[in-house]
Amino acid sequence: MANDILEGNPPLRAVPRQSVPSGGLVDAVEGTLADFLTAQVVSLDPVDPALGHFARTTRDLVLRGGKRLRPTFAYWGWRGVAGPDQPVEPILPALAALEMMHTFALVHDDVMDRSDTRRGAPTAHRVFAAQHRADQRRGDPDHFGSTSAILVGDLCLIWADQLLARTPLSTATLFAVRGCYDRMRVEAVAGQYLDVLGESRPDAWSVERALLVARHKTASYTVQRPMQFGLTLAGPSDRDEVDEAYNTYGVAVGEAFQLRDDILGVYGDPAVTGKPAGDDLRTGKPTALLMLARQLATRAQRAELDTGPAGAVIPADGSGGPLLPGPDIDVARLARIISDTGAPARVEALISDRVAEGIAALDRAPIAEDARTALTELAVTATHRPA
Repeated sequence: MANDILEGNPPLRAVPRQSVPSGGLVDAVEGTLADFLTAQVVSLDPVDPALGHFARTTRDLVLRGGKRLRPTFAYWGWRGVAGPDQPVEPILPALAALEMMHTFALVHDDVMDRSDTRRGAPTAHRVFAAQHRADQRRGDPDHFGSTSAILVGDLCLIWADQLLARTPLSTATLFAVRGCYDRMRVEAVAGQYLDVLGESRPDAWSVERALLVARHKTASYTVQRPMQFGLTLAGPSDRDEVDEAYNTYGVAVGEAFQLRDDILGVYGDPAVTGKPAGDDLRTGKPTALLMLARQLATRAQRAELDTGPAGAVIPADGSGGPLLPGPDIDVARLARIISDTGAPARVEALISDRVAEGIAALDRAPIAEDARTALTELAVTATHRPA
């Protein structure tokens, strides 16, 4: 039975052939994910109806939507060296694996942040807690929700491995792709730990350290490594110049992507972002935006930024660490103070500088012209977005 569960995967359905524009690519990745996930539900249903329900909930979370940026960056990284005549179908499982890994990261991140919504709908742990309450089960619904969500994330990471293994690659290429994939996963976990650590040690944080977190938690597995992942999927060859350009582009645009997230986390419209505004301020997350605000703040502004929920300043002269987290924080007032320091404008400048750096790196790279154009557009749209 265990082997049946692992191997019960029907063939992938047909998808459009090259040339695949970004929209068509997303549809192809969605189709690959839907086919794979349908097979997983079918394989788990006979074991126990509850497992089938668990798999369906996981499937719905994966297919809930999203920008599908990681497979898109990987695709254009591949297309830049593979050219427009190579069919995309063989690498679709590898591209879909990146999205499955992304779901793992989102679900675990939401548990750690105790987030209520994601993409405009309840987060995984809230979904499972609601199921617990609706069925009037024994025990704590919130604990059940968190533990179930952790298992969802774990399952998505396993399924990502299975999808990657479906990609028809030579042994040499598979080892190279797997090496890039594993490095990306390690860096994502490392960045997430630093992010968690920052919330517990805000007094030891700085703008530079916040950018380090952005580089590992977000840039690495959103842009940098997916680009190199796509390059590696194209097979072995001497492409050091392309790899260097992709690395520079990926770090710069990936950091800009996270800096935009920092701004949206405070000033974004929840109806557009699908997440509540101000969560970073409520949890005391030392983002680059908040670190810059403290750096640029007057003494009086810093005192307000460092005011805890009860209204006390720690310490009394306002020179201590960032604000103390709490549900009673006046998010709107803190957002105004941060704006008054000039920090959002400074972050916007950092975003623009990084986008320009990434685009300049592509200008010098020996890649297909359509890929250069697409990646240039992606650098702008991914970092100047409303959600």
